[in-house]
Amino acid sequence: MANIKSAKKRVLVSRRNAERNKAIRTGVKTSIKKVEAAVAAGDKAAAQAELSKATSVIEKACTKGVYHKNNAARKVSRLAKAVNGIA
Repeated sequence: MANIKSAKKRVLVSRRNAERNKAIRTGVKTSIKKVEAAVAAGDKAAAQAELSKATSVIEKACTKGVYHKNNAARKVSRLAKAVNGIA
């Protein structure tokens, strides 16, 4: 452990931020899995509903700095393409 007060604080802050980021990433992964499950089931209405929820979660993660904006856009784009591919 660090001896300097500011270094100790940085350790605590970085640990707190890492936990927050992990929770947000987990939420994004869960929402993506829900969309993919609806697509696999072939339920277009449910897939579109889950897509809108997932898009919101991904965009919030982007604004909090957990994901880069291009990474978030890529995730949303792939999900939208999958949902639109349902016959």
